[in-house]
Amino acid sequence: MSNVETVKVSGMTCGHCVAAVTEEISKIDGVTGVSADLESGRVEVTSESPVDRALVKAAVDEAGYELVG
Repeated sequence: MSNVETVKVSGMTCGHCVAAVTEEISKIDGVTGVSADLESGRVEVTSESPVDRALVKAAVDEAGYELVG
């Protein structure tokens, strides 16, 4: 069974931003899919089991953006 969590990322302004965030979050162990919406800033993370929010925050930080909320 998959786990899906939606987070909000601020600072994404273009397709390159979406790609950078998607790439970094995809590197987290257990993550099976990432879908980012540029307009809303929402990023849907699909994984085998719940992912530690700190890992998602670190990945977003590494991409150069900020996890909000």
